[in-house]
Amino acid sequence: MPKTLVIVESPAKAKTINKYLGTNFIVKSSFGHLRDLSKTKMGIDVEDNFKPNYINDKTKTKVIKELQDSAEKTKQQVLFATDEDREGEAISWHLAKILDIPENEVKRIVFHEITKDAILKAVDNPRALDMNLVNAQQARRILDRLVGFELSPFLWRKVARGLSAGRVQSVAVRLVVEREREIQNFKPEEYWTVEGIFSKITSTNTNKESEFSAKLNKIAGKVIKKFALNTQEQTDEILKQIANSTYQVKNIEQKETKKSPLPPFTTSTLQQSANNRLGFSAKQTMRLAQQLYEGIKLNDGIHGLITYMRTDSLNLSEKFLGEAHEVITKEFGVKYAMELPRFFKKKSKNAQEAHEAIRPTEAMRTPQSIKQFLDPRQYKLYDLIWKRAVASQMSSAIINKVVVDIENDTKQYEFRANGQTITFDGYLKLFPDITKENILPNLAIKDNLNCLAIKPEQHFTEPPARYSDATLVKILEEYGIGRPSTYAPTIATIESRGYVERNEQKRLVPRDIAFLVNDILVAHFSQIVDYDFTAKMENDLDDIAEGKKKWQPVISEFYFPFKENLTKKDKELDKKDLTEEETKEKCEKCGSPMLIKVGRFGKFMACSNYPECKSTKPMPGEDRDKNGQADSEEIKTLKEKFQKEICEKCGEPMVVKIGRFGAFLGCSGYPKCKNIKNITSENEKTGVICPVCGKGEIVQKKSRRGIFYACNQYPDCKTAFWGKPTGDKCEKCHSLLLEDKKGIIKCSNTSCKQ
Repeated sequence: MPKTLVIVESPAKAKTINKYLGTNFIVKSSFGHLRDLSKTKMGIDVEDNFKPNYINDKTKTKVIKELQDSAEKTKQQVLFATDEDREGEAISWHLAKILDIPENEVKRIVFHEITKDAILKAVDNPRALDMNLVNAQQARRILDRLVGFELSPFLWRKVARGLSAGRVQSVAVRLVVEREREIQNFKPEEYWTVEGIFSKITSTNTNKESEFSAKLNKIAGKVIKKFALNTQEQTDEILKQIANSTYQVKNIEQKETKKSPLPPFTTSTLQQSANNRLGFSAKQTMRLAQQLYEGIKLNDGIHGLITYMRTDSLNLSEKFLGEAHEVITKEFGVKYAMELPRFFKKKSKNAQEAHEAIRPTEAMRTPQSIKQFLDPRQYKLYDLIWKRAVASQMSSAIINKVVVDIENDTKQYEFRANGQTITFDGYLKLFPDITKENILPNLAIKDNLNCLAIKPEQHFTEPPARYSDATLVKILEEYGIGRPSTYAPTIATIESRGYVERNEQKRLVPRDIAFLVNDILVAHFSQIVDYDFTAKMENDLDDIAEGKKKWQPVISEFYFPFKENLTKKDKELDKKDLTEEETKEKCEKCGSPMLIKVGRFGKFMACSNYPECKSTKPMPGEDRDKNGQADSEEIKTLKEKFQKEICEKCGEPMVVKIGRFGAFLGCSGYPKCKNIKNITSENEKTGVICPVCGKGEIVQKKSRRGIFYACNQYPDCKTAFWGKPTGDKCEKCHSLLLEDKKGIIKCSNTSCKQ
């Protein structure tokens, strides 16, 4: 009897699944997509109903040959076990084409978690290929290719070479640019608050424990609105009025409230929480979640630790609900467990309720019990996921809230104190830092109080905060732009394409080029960056996935008006009008007027007599590199950080310089002193401890041959790798595992063939 070939996307996933299947199965990895549109041509026949022309990935010829040979050996007994979303369905479809298996004969297996029960159940219940999901993925791919392939060259011609535009990425850039303009146009407003420090009068006078604060809340019975006190003169008049006042408790209100836990994670809420609580980027969060999903080696073998991480469902399986009840009772006691499970429902109409929320595959597998098998970042993310899922099934916390109103002897001025105590912590047992107690002394109505101090404080309103990964994902989801699988790659794309950079707080800051490109798109291609239109397109893709719409008409409705407008704008718009601005400054070399220009790297000044005179220089008052790009937030931070650094060789100050391989410290005494020192930014750290010296960290470095990874204790330690360490170790020889440029994981020990 021939064996059955099971194909997944990643080698880590293959290794985990292989553990659960017997000798009658061969598990192979496709290493992602094996077939796609051409990288050099559009690859879409617009005249033939948008027929795509897919080609095999030439870099994966060996993988394709191995899969074809394996399929031949198993007599075409193949199970396609790619991920359960549209992308996974499309990968299975492409694999079937490569292996020459007819669509109606494809056997597809899906599972929400990589556990023995889930895998065996899936193998026993294969389903047909879902062409609606395939077509939805094809439609997204073709739409994005049409926009990118048509609009990006337009930007090359009209602005600068190397620019790109995209259906979702350009909307994300617009959000970041518009937020930055809000900040630039923000005018702070002054306002004041008045706080009183009171204490209860006792027979033994006052004591420190009875002190509490209260804010001025009412004047003459009217509540003070936030900006009502907007000058010091107003505030001083109030202080004058209440000077030498005596105070008494006017009213006390107590109310017991329940605080319920949040639902388990979806993709977007996981990315938001990991960014807010752990400082992880969306891309980093998804990479770590992928590792936890595909399998981690524990003391009894490889196990998938969490369910599928690309989901918008809040469902939890009956199995997990039972396990959660058991672990809550065991770890915390009966009163922390609920009699009946708590269910959550996603408000979004597009939520895939057949899927599950992100949860641990085994509730009993507590974070602490497996901490030794995880690297620090994997542990932090697993801990976050485990606590959120388990807490969702714990009893609500009971909070006792107290409001105390205090009036002065004229009864014209009233202060309010708010206190709260936790009567029963419930799910807060897992989150002791979330809710803080504010305990007020035992007070009664008409109690006389000592006023220890009256503190006026000046405030100014703050501009809106720049987007973080968390807040950008949240706003994209609110607008209905993108889906769980697109948030992280969208943010990574606008960063890698140079439209945004991260400041010291890891917030997204638009660069010069982002403003220019966004303004062009808003003015001339408004549909591309329109929030409602982009959201509608996502809904259309959802309808295709559900079989409610055909994909070709959806693309046709968008493409032909877009193409007509693009042709029109290509003729109308002139590059000089878009990217040049006249100045009164004269060229130092030829005396011609200087122009402000905008290129891919930002604003710079250039001679109007180009190409006869090629003189350029940075914008006045700004530090810019040789390309005319202003210092990034990271470079500004480095300059501030190392401003007092002294050269150990000659005693002259060290300065931050930018070379072809990034930032470094160079002696200001150059060329007399040529001392240089490397600088490692946060983006270049891997978090992996050097396996040789045990002291240093493996960091990203650059050379003429490209990026490599080496110990930061060089020259004391010369450990180096050409692939990025994953943090995991080889099962066979325990050397570090590396990820190469193609995403293939292999052992760093060249003599080990694992």
